Amino acid sequence: MRKNGPMSDTPTIENEHWRIGFIPEMGGSVRFGQARVGGEWHDVLRPTPEDPSGPNATSSYPLVPWSNRIRNGRLAWAGRTYQLRVNWPDGTAIHGTGWDYPWTVAERTATRIVLEFTSRDVYGVNWPWTFNARFTYELDGSEFRWTYAITNTDHETFPAGYGHHPYFLRSVAGSPDAVLQVEVDKAYDLVDCMPDAEAGEIRPAADFREARPLGQEFVDDCFAGRRGDRLATIEWPGALTVDVDADAALEHAVLYIPPGQPFFAFEPVSNANDAFNLDEQHTPGTGLFLAQPGETRAASFTLTARG
Repeated sequence: MRKNGPMSDTPTIENEHWRIGFIPEMGGSVRFGQARVGGEWHDVLRPTPEDPSGPNATSSYPLVPWSNRIRNGRLAWAGRTYQLRVNWPDGTAIHGTGWDYPWTVAERTATRIVLEFTSRDVYGVNWPWTFNARFTYELDGSEFRWTYAITNTDHETFPAGYGHHPYFLRSVAGSPDAVLQVEVDKAYDLVDCMPDAEAGEIRPAADFREARPLGQEFVDDCFAGRRGDRLATIEWPGALTVDVDADAALEHAVLYIPPGQPFFAFEPVSNANDAFNLDEQHTPGTGLFLAQPGETRAASFTLTARG
């Protein structure tokens, strides 16, 4: 299961625009994400403390083979019901199972790293089927590309999803509060962070269709209804702008703004919160995909830095 404690040597990729460190042994997490601003490196992602309590204290961590919550840990599929282990205080199974285990470095160059998790290699995986996850991180000029991939290594088809949980700093290089603009037209009406119907109107506190500062209202919302390749733009006034572009397969995004904290999260993900139960109710647009035996499903998003 999850192994906490002091971090080993940090694998790092770097070019003239980005410098990114990883903690493979802690759920395949990102340790830090820095961009060059005014000729100096500055944290853009929330930096991981020296002795983190777990992946949710890092800069970002993989969400695989699903994103966000499954109500009561109950997963219904193909006429069967599976009881997953509840792993969050609200009584849900959350954020997949990849973050529970160490990952390995499968490939590495100066500007590219591939982290891998094979569920057959460990015991107690909180998922009824076996799979292999390979997450690739690559720098190409001003672009920082994140690619999620999952391969079905089981003998039967299963439904799945994936994502990542990047925590961004509200201020970069001494900037004012970040300004966010999100290219979506829909969001889910959530109760205890879970919907019971398809996406509809975006509530005012979570409406960033027009660029505005993050503010201090609590937000933990799931968006749908993407407008195009651009998913969002984050501006740290006077310091840096980052464009977030994502493949169409990443149909959803989760925005988390905790008041009074120096960070927020913006998560490009495939599936909606509690997507498996929505799918059982025949709710359209859940974002789940089917992985056939031996099939690999992959999708990418990119952070592009503008000075």
